[in-house]
Amino acid sequence: MRTTLTLDDDVAAELERLLKSRETSLKALVNDVLRRGLQEMTARPKHRKPFRTKSVPGRLLIPIDNIAEALALAEGEEFK
Repeated sequence: MRTTLTLDDDVAAELERLLKSRETSLKALVNDVLRRGLQEMTARPKHRKPFRTKSVPGRLLIPIDNIAEALALAEGEEFK
C-alpha cells in the first residue's frame, strides 16, 4: 500500500537516528517500527502483582492536628 505520512519532528529525528545505526531502508524501518508498536498496542496487558503496603507496628491513632507531632510519633524523636 502506498500512502503519505506526516511525521512529527521528534519522530522523524528518532527514525533518522535509527536509520543511521542500521543498514536498511526508511520503508523497512518504518514498517518494522509500526509492526512492533501495533503488537504492543494490541497485546494483552501484562498481569501485575497487586501493590501491597506493609503495616508498621505501633500506635493505631496518630493525631494529625500538628503535623510535626504526628511525624515525631510516627518516625521517632530522632527524626525531628
